[in-house]
Amino acid sequence: MKSILILLCLIMIPAQLFANEFSFHQKSGIKPGPTLLIIGGIDGDEPGGFHAAATLVTRYHIEQGNLWIVPNLNFPAILSRVRGTMNLKFARVAKNDPQYSSIKKIKSIITDPQVDLVLNLHDGSGFYHPTRISSQRNPNRWGQSCVIDQEQLPGAKFGQLRKMAETTIQQVNTKALTKDHFFHIKNMMTASTKDDIPAKKSLSFFAMRHHKPTIAVEASKKHPIYLRTYYHLIALESFMQQMGIKFSRNFPLTLAGVEQIIKDDALISFAEGRIRLELNNMRTTINHFPLPKAVEPEFTSPNPLVTIQPSEDRYRIHYGNNRLAFLDPEYFDLDRSIAGVEMLIDGVQQQVNFGSIIAVRKQFLINNQKGYRINVIGFKQPGYASDGNFQIRYSQLKKSYSIDKAGQVYRVEVYRKERFSGMVLVNFRPESTTKETRLAQATPTNQTTNERHN
Repeated sequence: MKSILILLCLIMIPAQLFANEFSFHQKSGIKPGPTLLIIGGIDGDEPGGFHAAATLVTRYHIEQGNLWIVPNLNFPAILSRVRGTMNLKFARVAKNDPQYSSIKKIKSIITDPQVDLVLNLHDGSGFYHPTRISSQRNPNRWGQSCVIDQEQLPGAKFGQLRKMAETTIQQVNTKALTKDHFFHIKNMMTASTKDDIPAKKSLSFFAMRHHKPTIAVEASKKHPIYLRTYYHLIALESFMQQMGIKFSRNFPLTLAGVEQIIKDDALISFAEGRIRLELNNMRTTINHFPLPKAVEPEFTSPNPLVTIQPSEDRYRIHYGNNRLAFLDPEYFDLDRSIAGVEMLIDGVQQQVNFGSIIAVRKQFLINNQKGYRINVIGFKQPGYASDGNFQIRYSQLKKSYSIDKAGQVYRVEVYRKERFSGMVLVNFRPESTTKETRLAQATPTNQTTNERHN
């Protein structure tokens, strides 16, 4: 049974839905097994937790058992970079509350009979320690801890909460960078306390009250995001192993590996995949950006933390807590008559599909095709309607027209009369060649190129 990705992964979703609804992803192995539900982003200012959950969506393959993932539970809070109040509404929420629908939906997922264990991912303040050592390392802090509401949940398959947390903490601490990063168990004893503490209103305690073993994992907010994500992923893998959920991933679980995938997964596509953008180091505004005519722009991303938001007459790209480039759109009807263009890249003739990102060392040329107009943004050759059949070097491109701040990535746009056909990006950073770039460059053609002479 293949992994199932619900709502966001690789499907077209209107932008407004991304802004207000969380996504729910189910991954199932060929072999049956228990079900682990992982929730990130209930607090919008805790990116280590929601990046770890998103990484499970984009980078993990389940071979046995089931992984259910909600990486962006409080998406509006994530986009606004605020904590939010959602986690205090699981004991009671009014029907007219804007979060009522989301809370109702996540409650139904938590209480599904198939769910065996719930992990709630957070980034916490300072460093939890059972005794006071300093203002940042004491019992009132939350970072670097596994939080439980009670020692065990009798009758539940994975109800030995302390035992499971201890096993995970041992594995995390073995891979901790220093002893100062060690995890500890924080037992809130929520069920036994008579005080009306906030924990009694939380998602975790709601799950416990409905006989779902739940543990919160807290990485320290003192860490950079990639380090928080690293610790979360180590903990998640430990819990999966204890449950008998077998998995594989396509990256090394190292600090460098985690930092790289957070960057690599920052991708977005428009126009049915005919436009593809890498979102790292983008300019503040990309002007005259072609988009198909529609009530709302449609886009795809393999990462559930990527979205766009309307901002007056523009759109802004978001990646988790990061507010990236503004797109200043120009709207066109979409032309589907061709899938790409022929290009001569550093002397090699290739067929390049729209949506490709092509690494260039010295120069490139786009073959003219009858009935189509080539527009290389940042290149100007007076007297010609199309930029096709020109050998274009980096020095001939105006850096202010690049899509990145370094002035190294440029748009090649193709039009058929007044319709937009597609876009290719040329990237004068060959050291950052992506997998898609390598695939595009590995498609040589046997046709010759007729250069235009001035």
